[in-house]
Amino acid sequence: MKINGGRSRIRALGGSRLARLWRRMAQKKYLQSKLTQFLREDKIQLWKPPYTDENKEVGLALKDLAKKYSDKLECCENEVEKIMDEIRCKAIERGTGNEHYKTTGIATIEVFLPARLKKDRKNLLETHLHITGRELRSKIAETFGFQENYIKIVINKKQLQLGETLKEQGVTHNVKAMVLELKQSEEDVRKNVQVEEEKRNEAKLEEKRIQRTKRGLEILAERAEMVVDPEATPYLDIANQTGRSIRIPPSERKALMLAMGYHEKGRAFLKRKEYGIALPCLLDADKYFCECCTELLDTVDNYAVLQLDIVWCYFRLGQLECLDDAEKKLKLAQECFRKCYGENHQRLLHIKGNCGKEKVLFLRLYLLQGIRNYHSGNGEEAYEYLNKARQLFKELYTDPSKVHNLMQLGFSAQEARLGLRACDGNVDHAAVHIANRREELDQIKKEEREKKKRRLENINHLKGMGYSMRAARQALHQASGNLEEAQKMWWLNDSAPESNNRQQSPSQEKIDQDQTPLAPHGGRIRSVRWALCRAASSLFPQLVYMGFDEVAAKAALRVFRDNVQLAAQTLVHNEGRLPPDLQLSAEDSSSTPSTSPSDSAGTSSASTDEDMETEAVNEILEDIPEHEEDYLDSTLEDEEIIIAEYLSYVENIKSAAKKN
Repeated sequence: MKINGGRSRIRALGGSRLARLWRRMAQKKYLQSKLTQFLREDKIQLWKPPYTDENKEVGLALKDLAKKYSDKLECCENEVEKIMDEIRCKAIERGTGNEHYKTTGIATIEVFLPARLKKDRKNLLETHLHITGRELRSKIAETFGFQENYIKIVINKKQLQLGETLKEQGVTHNVKAMVLELKQSEEDVRKNVQVEEEKRNEAKLEEKRIQRTKRGLEILAERAEMVVDPEATPYLDIANQTGRSIRIPPSERKALMLAMGYHEKGRAFLKRKEYGIALPCLLDADKYFCECCTELLDTVDNYAVLQLDIVWCYFRLGQLECLDDAEKKLKLAQECFRKCYGENHQRLLHIKGNCGKEKVLFLRLYLLQGIRNYHSGNGEEAYEYLNKARQLFKELYTDPSKVHNLMQLGFSAQEARLGLRACDGNVDHAAVHIANRREELDQIKKEEREKKKRRLENINHLKGMGYSMRAARQALHQASGNLEEAQKMWWLNDSAPESNNRQQSPSQEKIDQDQTPLAPHGGRIRSVRWALCRAASSLFPQLVYMGFDEVAAKAALRVFRDNVQLAAQTLVHNEGRLPPDLQLSAEDSSSTPSTSPSDSAGTSSASTDEDMETEAVNEILEDIPEHEEDYLDSTLEDEEIIIAEYLSYVENIKSAAKKN
């Protein structure tokens, strides 16, 4: 079976220094958790006699206690004694710190450093709470040897705000702070001038990249509130699980758009394994989702998926212990899935006819629950969840030959995986499923496009009669899009106070009448990309339908500025690939989407605000997936390895228990 293959790969990796280090860290964390449990159960306080003497040195009784617990755990006595002494010392440090804080007001912050550092990753730092976030960042950088502008600090699952004091941001004594590096490199430890300059430049670029992300999302969210030409202006819309637009009250729409946008951006970084950059985006998404009403979050799966992504990011950064509420986030995700999909996925089955694709989310959920339980010292619970994840992996594993067969029919690898999981691995059924879904989406996109154009034409018609933009939009809304009725209601609406108009927002009943319901049918709010340049909405699928590779198709359209005939001819003549010289051209145009060759004549340094906004928007649109179910697609390669790795840890514990 595939799982066995995964274990073989783990054994092969087991000889590497990194794998051995990871295994030791995981096993040490498990022992710490178990010993902490035993101490609580036996009501033992290691910082008091007879385990600590009056000079705060270790007492002889600790050795006897270590022998008792090592026999119980079937572990090396010296290792258990060493870990217990670490627990004792930390307890004394915490007690001393508490007294110090009471008398001086100087708080202690537990700083978690990046996993790549050889030094102890948990370190204590003393500071006043009235200093700013920028001052704390400087102090951390100076203390632990970082470039100040090269790191980000996460406290209480939020990015540290540089301009606010620690107290204003809810930072307290004994809080945990995680240090994120914007880039990681072996050269980081070198101290020569050239490398330091490169680091500073990289940090500046990453900071600009993050700021462009924020600006691009704000622009797209603002455009969603305006009336734009869907053929000419990129914008984001909100749709349910069928792909049809839905209305969201204006008071929540922008927050929801920003939340979804930051989530998609964070997911794009996750795919590239840039976890240090992904986490701030995901935390920003969480912040904006919390501005939406509870009813909305309970009826869509976006928020649940985000919780999984955040916990997964902490885990991949090797900082799961820094996330105090990992258990809470996972329970929240599980409960949200239950409300959204129904008991035993009944609601999901009713809408989509299958739940094979969504099972990927549950595999990730069970895996993270297993990891969390292992690191909390709960071996039996860990094995139960990890075994669930393993069973789901066997069910969801896609045969590469079947994926290849579907790709030969002109489908993408992503479509093939999703189709096979929806159809229990049947290639013929998957091909029909994918083709039907394509036709359905094409029709929906066409209808939504026409609806947007029709609304724009109606508003322009009313504006031509002298109506203001606001009054035209309000009249059409009150008339449910009927132009004749809107003309009759115009004078009445124009005389109404603007404040009243602003307060009027579509009710949930109105949403259900006008659009396919968002809830309670388990719909997913998602970002869609219908109204970009035509290459994104219609030309790219044409080339993929012809059988060309997705990456090659995108690159060819970029090079030939969306001329599908030239792109297709070039790919045919070069066996589905771009010639090397054109590949360089595609890379150049991708890296600088808003710069044309003529700009190099002296105008490139004088970018206008419009150019900068275009660049920001293009960066966002690049990371919004083409496929509406991209969040359900995974090769499961990482999950396979991690399942096998942690099952081996748990099985070692079980075998030791049997010997005992």
